[in-house]
Amino acid sequence: MDWSLLGCGRSGHATYAPAEAELRPLLSVPTPAGTAWRCLRCGTFVPGEPAGSGPAAAAPDVRRGKDLRSAVILRLFAIERYLRALVFGAAAFGVWRFEYARASIDATLDREYPALRTLLRQLGYNVDHSKLVGLFQRALTLSPATINLIAAALAAYAVIEAIEGTGLWLAKRWGEYFAMVVTSLGLPYEIYDLANKITATRVIFFVINLALVLYLVITRRLFGLRGGKTAYEARLRGESIMQTAINAAAAGQAAGPPGSLPDGPDQGEPSGPAPGPAADPAPVEAARPAPGETASPAPAAGPAANPAPGEAAGPGPEPAPAPAAGPAGLTPDDRAPGESAKPAAPGVSH
Repeated sequence: MDWSLLGCGRSGHATYAPAEAELRPLLSVPTPAGTAWRCLRCGTFVPGEPAGSGPAAAAPDVRRGKDLRSAVILRLFAIERYLRALVFGAAAFGVWRFEYARASIDATLDREYPALRTLLRQLGYNVDHSKLVGLFQRALTLSPATINLIAAALAAYAVIEAIEGTGLWLAKRWGEYFAMVVTSLGLPYEIYDLANKITATRVIFFVINLALVLYLVITRRLFGLRGGKTAYEARLRGESIMQTAINAAAAGQAAGPPGSLPDGPDQGEPSGPAPGPAADPAPVEAARPAPGETASPAPAAGPAANPAPGEAAGPGPEPAPAPAAGPAGLTPDDRAPGESAKPAAPGVSH
């Protein structure tokens, strides 16, 4: 389930136009219907005027994703706390009124109790063994000071439950600590009651209280668990669309297509050095032919020609590049015109 979309469907989109010029392209995109602004909760681009505008620091703190789901769960616990506050508040008011009407209640009970007891016995219920009736009869024998003390205790518990419910409903840090501490203090007494006698009501209340304590400590990172408040706020900032845009603008990253946010620190940056002009290759000087010779392709590399036996290599001018060797080591210049190539006799030099 996408809790962000669910929240927008229930309370509408939360669009915001920041006053900073470098942030506006990251949170808006042009459309044929006009500029569409990005919802800070679900991330959808919504055409039309934004719901709010101003400095980015004044943008609304919008819950999204896991934080929105956690807020819904906390409000369920808050509703249960409010119901407890109503029940104990009504009980405190009843005990307080009981002190002033105790005389008339006692007279009415003495007058009506015999007939009521007879009727219930005919229906198969013996009120003499009823714990509720016994508790009521003992209450009639209490002193006024004791009755007022009971009423004050019930009223105080109702106020505590109301404070717990308010803190959980608003998802405030102080409310989470208050609810966790108060609920934890009651767990030993609930365990003691369960050890004496297990009833459905006691089990339900114990499971609800234990679940609330564990949920607050683990998911809200109370008392430094899982990094504490610092890690919890860092996770919220990481999920904030506005904070992501602020970080991208501060890092000087390119926005990419209109309305897109960078996914990482390297988004929009060049992956290597800027390309420069290509280096011109060194000009290759063409080989110039010797005077009186025609240009010919460079001869293939081969073994150097050795002088014939008995012939000394004398000094002379720098020889030109030798043409390719002919058959039997003779060059074309060694043959007379019209003379066919013949192998040289051994030991004879030309």
